[in-house]
Amino acid sequence: MKTSCAIAALGALCAAAGLTVPAARAETTLNALFMSQAAYSEEDIRAMTDEFVAGHPDVSVNLEFVPYEALHDKIVLSQGAGSGGYDVVLFDVIWPAEFSQFGLLQDVTDRIPESYQEGVLPGAWTTVEYEGRRYGLPWILDTKYLFYNEEMLKAAGFDAPPKTWAELLQQAQAIKDQGLVEFPIVWSWAQAEAVICDYTTLLAAFGGEFLDADGQPAFHTGAGLQALQYMTGSIESGLSNPNSAEYLEEDVRRVFSSGQAAFALNWAYMYNLANDPAESQVAGKVRVAPAPGAEGVSEVSAVNGSMGLGVTSTSANADLAWEYVLHLTSQPVQNRYSRLSLPIWASSYGDPEVRKDQEELVDAAQVSLAAMYPRPTVPNYVEMSTILQQAIQQALLGQAGAEEALSDAAAQAARLR
Repeated sequence: MKTSCAIAALGALCAAAGLTVPAARAETTLNALFMSQAAYSEEDIRAMTDEFVAGHPDVSVNLEFVPYEALHDKIVLSQGAGSGGYDVVLFDVIWPAEFSQFGLLQDVTDRIPESYQEGVLPGAWTTVEYEGRRYGLPWILDTKYLFYNEEMLKAAGFDAPPKTWAELLQQAQAIKDQGLVEFPIVWSWAQAEAVICDYTTLLAAFGGEFLDADGQPAFHTGAGLQALQYMTGSIESGLSNPNSAEYLEEDVRRVFSSGQAAFALNWAYMYNLANDPAESQVAGKVRVAPAPGAEGVSEVSAVNGSMGLGVTSTSANADLAWEYVLHLTSQPVQNRYSRLSLPIWASSYGDPEVRKDQEELVDAAQVSLAAMYPRPTVPNYVEMSTILQQAIQQALLGQAGAEEALSDAAAQAARLR
């Protein structure tokens, strides 16, 4: 009662003096959607968010984490919630074409600060672009790397990791022959986008294309066929873990970190986790290199696995959501949390704090990020990917030959247009 009287008295005094008392500001809540695997950990994202909230005392951020496989549909379905849906979402490099077509994300092309235009790695912008417009800011700049157990390689007589995919099989065979591990290679080949990323890495190495100049499927012949035959052949020869056909990236990390594989293809986040004694039985033995190339075709191979942050078109707090995106993507924040995801900023790769204890990863990134190969940038990519996932799965499980599976997939994909 005394407080109410005091406020009333203050209001009367201010009114007499011609002043106004500012109304108490209601707290604004932002809803943000992230994935719960690979790249930044939930703990890191919560810490970044706490820093933002500390500078915005009237703001709270509701964080939601879902598996990557649920991310796309969550974003699409949330649009039906209108202003009660998400304000900020994490989206994959393969979705801007679709999202722009249906107006799911705000076009922020004209809002991007000059410091970003000048300081972000040029290749990172492809993460958020479609037809010359930008629908967010790049946040996770990533590709797949070849991780290897240095102790196993040395025991098999090798001083360096393979430079070509053919050499990988040769080294794996030697490791298997010496009984160092039953299945030397492990992959994420479950029927999900993960297998497309591995397939794309091989497709790029062998010099192939998903689509021809007319936008028609081209993955079913030449290098595309060679890539799938490499995958099936590595399982048939006993060099790749047959359970790879069921594995996602975290399964790959688990198998490799338990010492059950000599080689693994995975995202950058695995490097520090696999070298952490609390997370890994092979800590200190884990090395990383750019994914191999193919003799006479390529020196390295890399898939563009980057992701961006965008503000939804239905956000009721778009300006505040944009501030949050700017905070998360800022160079100081990215540098502080670079153990599981490397920054989008060019100058960060020379920063001693970013390089500390992960010089090898940073050096590999500078090579691989410059060679990233894109998956098709088309509005119907999700449908095309699903068709190809099913075809690859059929071939891996021996339900169809590689040529038959890819030919059928190409015919189905052609009808999507």
